[in-house]
Amino acid sequence: MVQFNIPMNKSLLIVLLSVFAVSANAGPADGVKVALELKPGLGNPRNSEGAFMSLKDGRIMFAYSRYYGTSSSDHATADIAVRYSSDRGATWTDNDEIIVKNHGGMNVMSVSLLRLQSGEIALFYLLKNSKDDCRPVMRRSFDEGKTWSGPTPCITDDVGYFVLNNDRVIQLKDGRLLFAVARHRFEKGRFDNMGIVMTYSSDDNGKTWRRGKTELDIVAPSGKRYAAQEPGVVELKDGSVLLWIRTSAGCQFMSRSHDRGETWSAPQPSWLRSPLSPASIKRLPTGDLLAVWNDHEGRIDLKKKGRGLDGWRTPLSAAVSRDDGVVWQGARAIEDDPAGHFCYVAIEPVDDGTVLLGYCAYDDLGHTRLVKIPVDWFYSKQ
Repeated sequence: MVQFNIPMNKSLLIVLLSVFAVSANAGPADGVKVALELKPGLGNPRNSEGAFMSLKDGRIMFAYSRYYGTSSSDHATADIAVRYSSDRGATWTDNDEIIVKNHGGMNVMSVSLLRLQSGEIALFYLLKNSKDDCRPVMRRSFDEGKTWSGPTPCITDDVGYFVLNNDRVIQLKDGRLLFAVARHRFEKGRFDNMGIVMTYSSDDNGKTWRRGKTELDIVAPSGKRYAAQEPGVVELKDGSVLLWIRTSAGCQFMSRSHDRGETWSAPQPSWLRSPLSPASIKRLPTGDLLAVWNDHEGRIDLKKKGRGLDGWRTPLSAAVSRDDGVVWQGARAIEDDPAGHFCYVAIEPVDDGTVLLGYCAYDDLGHTRLVKIPVDWFYSKQ
C-alpha cells in the first residue's frame, strides 16, 4: 500500500458550476470535425472503448467493442469490430467487420492497438469470462490486420478481475511492452471499486509477461481510501514513465517510474481535476503531451443537480504539457453538452497535421463518436 498527502487547500474542491444551455446531441466545439457516429441500434445496444491504427497502405483502422443482443452492460455480449478510413480519418466505411468474435464467458472488449518495433500490429483486449476472471490478451497481425494470431494471455500469475482500458498499451524505446491495470475483487455480490493499480511488462515482444514490483492505491493520511481505477502509462523524454490513475478524490493522480515500470513513486494529485472518470494521454508530433479528460475545474458538486458527480462526464477537454506532465496549459473544451457522457478516449496523431479522437459521447456508453482536430487547435486560445 502506498499513501499520499492531500494538499489541505480548496484547489481540489469542485466549487462552481458554469450554466450553459442544454442541447440534445449538440455538436463539438468549432474546429472539431465529426467524422463518424457509431450509434446504438436494434441488436447493437452499445459501441465503445476503441483504438486506432495507421496502416502501411495509408488507411486507418478503428477497432472497438461492438455489443450485440439487448443489454449494454459491461458484462453483456460483445465482439470486436473495425471500420476503415482511406482519407486520413475524414470519412469511414459503413459496415462493421468483426475481427474477434466473442470467445469469453461474457464478452471481449476494451481494445488497444500498437505498432510493434518489429513491424507487426499487436491487438490487446479484455477477455471477460466472469466477474472473477477478466484479463487482457494479445493477438498479432503480420498482414496489416487482415488476419490475427490466436490469443496470448498477458496475466498468468493470478486470476481475477483486471481492468485494462482501451488505447493503453505502450512500447518503450528499449523495446519493453508495458501496461497498467487495476485489479478489482467481486465479493458478497458486488465489486470492490477502490481497486489496486499495478503494471505488467514483456521483454520478449509479448510472448511472456511479468508483474511489476509496486502496487498502488490511494489512501489519505486519515486512513480514508479513494478509488484507484483505470490507469494508463506514457514514456517521457528522459526515459522515465508517467502513470495516471482515475480516482474519486477530485482529480487524476500521477506516479512515476525511473526503472522501466518496475517500481513506482507514491501517487500524487495532479492539475487534471476530474470526476471518477478516465483520462487519456499521448504524445503529439510536436513532442508535447496531450491529455483528454473530463475537466471539472471550477464546477460544484453536481450531486445537488440530481446526478452524481462521479457520473457527470462532461465537458470533454484537452490540455497540452510542454514539460512532460509537470505543467498543463489551459484546458480547452472539445465537447461541453451537459447531456453528454464523454469518456474512454482513443488518440491517434495523423500525418496530415491532425489528431483523431474516438470516444463515448451519448447514451451513457452506447454511442461512440470519431472526430478530427488540427494539432494547432490544441494550442489555440479559447
